[in-house]
Amino acid sequence: MNGSRLLARQVGHYALPLVAGILLLLVTVGGELSLPLLIGQGLFDRVLVQRDLAELHRVLLWTVLVYLARALTQFGSTYLTSYAGQRAVADLRARLHDHLQGLSIAYLQRQRVGDQVSRITSDLTVIQNALTPGLSELVRNAATLVGTTVVLFSVHWKLAALAFLILPVAGGAVELYGRLIRRYTREVQERIADVAGILHESLSAIRVVKAFTVEEQQRRRFARSNEQGFHAAMKSTQVMATVSPVVELLMLGAMAVVVYMGAREVLTGRITMGQLVAFLSYLGMVSGPVSSIGRIYTQMQQGVAAADRAAEILRQAPEAVQGPGAVELVPERVRGAVEFRNVSFRYEDGGIEALHGVNLRVEPGEVVAVVGPSGAGKTTLVSLLPRFFDPTEGAVLLDGRDLRSVELGSLRRLVAVVPQDTVLFRLSVAENIAIGRPGASRRQIEEAATLANAAPFIERLPEGYDTVLGDLGAGLSGGERQRLAIARAMLRDPRILILDEATSSLDAQSEALVQEALARLMKGRTTFIVAHRLSTISRADRIVVMEAGRVVEIGSHDELMARAGLYSRLYRLQAVTA
Repeated sequence: MNGSRLLARQVGHYALPLVAGILLLLVTVGGELSLPLLIGQGLFDRVLVQRDLAELHRVLLWTVLVYLARALTQFGSTYLTSYAGQRAVADLRARLHDHLQGLSIAYLQRQRVGDQVSRITSDLTVIQNALTPGLSELVRNAATLVGTTVVLFSVHWKLAALAFLILPVAGGAVELYGRLIRRYTREVQERIADVAGILHESLSAIRVVKAFTVEEQQRRRFARSNEQGFHAAMKSTQVMATVSPVVELLMLGAMAVVVYMGAREVLTGRITMGQLVAFLSYLGMVSGPVSSIGRIYTQMQQGVAAADRAAEILRQAPEAVQGPGAVELVPERVRGAVEFRNVSFRYEDGGIEALHGVNLRVEPGEVVAVVGPSGAGKTTLVSLLPRFFDPTEGAVLLDGRDLRSVELGSLRRLVAVVPQDTVLFRLSVAENIAIGRPGASRRQIEEAATLANAAPFIERLPEGYDTVLGDLGAGLSGGERQRLAIARAMLRDPRILILDEATSSLDAQSEALVQEALARLMKGRTTFIVAHRLSTISRADRIVVMEAGRVVEIGSHDELMARAGLYSRLYRLQAVTA
């Protein structure tokens, strides 16, 4: 689906107000088209030449009525067509957001956040400008052009044919400029996306930027990208600024030829002065729409170029969820037995295999620690449980059922993740805790916070549970953010729990509070602990040691230490460097 088709479909959903607005426009244009003929033949030929005062009254009355009707219909048509355009853009923005939410993590990880944000904000602003008021102006000018063309040929077909010889040339110029503008607009939008991406990186990593004193480097990056965007915009502006003058010059040439030939027709008596005045008035009405259509067409091409970028997102296949006949999991019936059966996984970007031939069975309620050096595949392994990714080969089973055969939403409602870097939203504390269970009562939220050792610091906040957090939980310590993440997981009441480096960056006091809360959270749940710090896995029933995407050892701490393998070396190394 290209940008043109996307815009047509979006606007087509609001055909009723659009058609109503167009009909009102046609009424307006119809009244305006009657005025030049009425003034030309009525005012000049009958009033001024034949001295008919009654005709003067009729001309004036009709002119006033036309302009009154024009005021009313113009308001109605502008409102209705703008409603259709604005509503179509708002729906497209929501559609893009929802589609992005449904795309796979693998795809989103390959994209720049700034570029995706730019497509939903900047690109849709361009589309909005093209549709409103461009849509109503386009219809109005097209109707005026068609109507005046019909009248011109009815008044004097030879002069009309002479004037319209220039239109194909003007149309060709408009089409040529339209293609150029569409190309340059796409380049402008891509440069804007680059600027947005650099800005997002700088603000997201502002501590790193300041800590490593790379402000000047970031300024240069931003300035270079911003300058490229400026030059791209000026290319587009140069082309756009040329369209109207070129079309107007062509129309002026046609007008000059018609005036000359028309004057000769009057002098020879083949047409009256009033007919010539009416003809020239209608020809003037043609030049305006032709010039405007050229300008609006270029604006529409900008909108189509922006819509092409939006369509690229919509062409991405949503996350593979499940096949037909997928089973919805009922929490009360799920025991929590997990099995990785000959699982291999390769990322889509063609990298090396992150997992290779992994076989592992975890019993319900068992706590398993997954350890190993960086890049061993630990996080990739546990990411298969909520189906952030699917195995390239083999299968992941829950209670003996392949995860690909179950309804995705019901699966993810059974899984809770406490990550190393807790993501908090710009919502109240209570809403952040209840993010995975929106219908939870205040009592349930407070109980979860108490179990997570979060209640004491929450109650010290200015508005307690109703305190709205800053971006990404700004103002809270790492330990406080982790305890909110644990409260969130408590409230979700999962069957499977994933702790991904949940205490790796905490001080001793915060870690003690978090570990105590985690002990409550793990009770009775199948738990996977991903850890670099081997001192944090003392509660694990078994330890799975990974290296280069393979499981190389499984056992308790004592068993693995006795084997003197990879785990033993990692443990002793950390003990020496601690």
